[in-house]
Amino acid sequence: MSTPDQHLVKGPAGQSKGFSHQELILSVDEYVKEYMSHYDASHDYNHIQRVLRMAQVILEKERSRSSDAGLTYDETLVTLGALLHDVGDHKYLQPGQDSTTLVRDVLLERGCPTDLAEKVQDLVLHVSFSTEKKDPQKTLEKINAIPELAIVQDADRLDAIGAVGIARCFTFGGAKNRGDGLDGSIDHFKEKLELLEGMMKTRTGRDLARERTERLKIFRNWWESENQGLS
Repeated sequence: MSTPDQHLVKGPAGQSKGFSHQELILSVDEYVKEYMSHYDASHDYNHIQRVLRMAQVILEKERSRSSDAGLTYDETLVTLGALLHDVGDHKYLQPGQDSTTLVRDVLLERGCPTDLAEKVQDLVLHVSFSTEKKDPQKTLEKINAIPELAIVQDADRLDAIGAVGIARCFTFGGAKNRGDGLDGSIDHFKEKLELLEGMMKTRTGRDLARERTERLKIFRNWWESENQGLS
C-alpha cells in the first residue's frame, strides 16, 4: 500500500521557511489512522487510503490536461484534503466537536501554516454529496476558488460506486442496523450512488465513473431479478 509521503510534492498553499510538508502529512496520516479506527469498514482508514490513491491518479491525469485551461494544482492540498475529508463528517461527529473547525485545528496543532489549514478546512467542508445537493451552485463556486476540491470530491465519490461501493453500501447499512434491511441498501443505489457519475467534476472522474456505475446497475438488476415476486 502506498503511503502519503510517496505522493508528496510541495505546493504553493503551504510554502514557508522551516515548514516540512512531509512531516505534516505523516503526522496527519497517523492522526487519521487513529481517528478512523473507531468507525465501521464503510468509512475506515482503508477508505481513506483508497481515496488518497485515487486522488493522485486523477491529479496526474488532470495535470496533463490543465495546462491548456491554465489550471494549476497544489498536491499538498490534494493530499491533505484526501486524508482529512471524513474528519468531522456529520455521520460520526462526536459531542463537543465542531465540524467547521476540527480539521483546521488538527492541522494547526501540527505546525501547519494558518492559510493552508483554513484552505484544507474549507475544502473538506464541501466534499460531501449532501452539501452539494443543498446548494449545487455554491459547490461549483467553491471549486472555481479551490480546484483541488474537484479532485478530492471525485476520488471520494468513485470509492462509493463500483464493486467497492457496493460492499461499502451494505456494510454501512448493516452497521447502522437500518430497519429497511438489504432492500434499503439497494434503494440507496438509485437514490444516490447511480447519480454520482453525473456529478463528477473532472474528465478523469467521469471516465472512471462510467464503468463503475454500470457495475452498480448490473448488480441492482441481478438483485431485482432474483427477488422478483418475493417482496
